[in-house]
Amino acid sequence: MSAPSPLSENSRYEQACDQAIAMCDGNLRSTIKALIMANEFLEAELEELQAAIAAGCAPARQESCDAA
Repeated sequence: MSAPSPLSENSRYEQACDQAIAMCDGNLRSTIKALIMANEFLEAELEELQAAIAAGCAPARQESCDAA
């Protein structure tokens, strides 16, 4: 039995768009607004993490030692 093939990038995005629109009851304006709000939240979270790393309050991402 072969493993199911992964969705192509395009169909993955199409499916995500369909899900987002369905979650907003088909209202495209509400869907766009929700996506903008989610993006702003993620941008703010990223800025907080970057500030914490710069201040030494959080560990920076380290490269794998396996490559050596």
